Amino acid sequence: MSTFFSKIVLLITAISFSSVTFAQAEKEITPPFNIKTISFIQNDQNIIPFLKLGEGFQLEFDDLYGNEANYYYEIIHCDYNWVPTPIPKNEYLEGFDNQRIQDYTNSFNTLQIYSHYKLAIPNQFTQQLKISGNYMIKVLDENKEVVFSRKFILYEDLVTVPLQIKRARTVQSNDAKHNLDFSIKSSSITFQNPIKNVKVLILQNAQFKTALKNIKPQYTIGNDLIYKYDIETQFWAGNEFLFFENKDIRSASNNVARIDSSTPIYGTFLHTNAARANFPYTFTQDANGAFVTKNINTIKSEIEADYAWVYFNLSAPTFRMNKNVYVTGMFNNYALTPEYQMEYNPKNGRYEKAILMKQGFANFQYTIANDTGIIDQENSIDGNFYQTENEYTILVYYKESIDRYERVVGKGVASSLNIIN
Repeated sequence: MSTFFSKIVLLITAISFSSVTFAQAEKEITPPFNIKTISFIQNDQNIIPFLKLGEGFQLEFDDLYGNEANYYYEIIHCDYNWVPTPIPKNEYLEGFDNQRIQDYTNSFNTLQIYSHYKLAIPNQFTQQLKISGNYMIKVLDENKEVVFSRKFILYEDLVTVPLQIKRARTVQSNDAKHNLDFSIKSSSITFQNPIKNVKVLILQNAQFKTALKNIKPQYTIGNDLIYKYDIETQFWAGNEFLFFENKDIRSASNNVARIDSSTPIYGTFLHTNAARANFPYTFTQDANGAFVTKNINTIKSEIEADYAWVYFNLSAPTFRMNKNVYVTGMFNNYALTPEYQMEYNPKNGRYEKAILMKQGFANFQYTIANDTGIIDQENSIDGNFYQTENEYTILVYYKESIDRYERVVGKGVASSLNIIN
């Protein structure tokens, strides 16, 4: 009897261990073609979804079918590596999720019909997110299948992160990379075993795909953690984002060559962009990838802004790599999918792509990646210049030995506009 019991215990232990070992990291699910303009909104402005614990926000999106479909939402708390944490949902969420999104409105006076959905957090069902950390929000259809998902991060204000952007110390990349020197300071936390318990996430222009992870403090001075690496905290500097405006969808404006109104949905043809890698750096004011929905002839752009086919055109005659070229920005969450992959036109020797976008202002860039989604920043079509203005964000994760999850205890932000040698 004891032998049988022992086998049962071993079996249960093995099952439990395997469930932990093989827990899958959550990945952002790209929406289908009919779901557009997914945005995190705060104070009526598009934001990067790094929010202070306790702050409210809205998740908004459009459904081009315009049939007032039923959508639901689910919120999952994750660890540093985006693996769902084992803590019960009622410990990180006050109230309930898996509720229907009830705030939606149909478009008004637009050629492209759509239903605009708005999910406010907190709301009557989800009163509060109680702890900091990585979160994944999933939008589900009426069959509870995931339509799309997006990451967001809640942080506490318990540490400061003095951050300085410098030119790379390595001679071969001195003109093309940024290096980050920073430290982590706190008067309210005494760090226990910081080499193991403190982690950082370093992002350039809030892009998860190129973020730096798992970098340990180089050394400590008292309770201050110091990061002064030569290579580990380097980023390719890239170039300034390109942009266009079609706030008045019937007339050509900034970087728009012409408008085609002969089709059921307007066409916005952009001026041809020339690859900039082999040209000297030229400063252009950008918004580090952001976009704004706007129709200057209406009051409520969220439902009165129209959609247009935007025609991107890239001349890159020296590009000979066996890799793909994508149009990316915050407007599509930097997605590397066929919907945004450019096609080479041998007749004019250019890369072209038509993308259905909501009118307004948009930053964008041309991204090179292979078929598995690995981005090639070193051989960027628009080059890498240390003069480029980028915004860098550092999020600090801390987990004491007795904690069951990693808290995000602070955030640091700096711009390379103030770069030093």
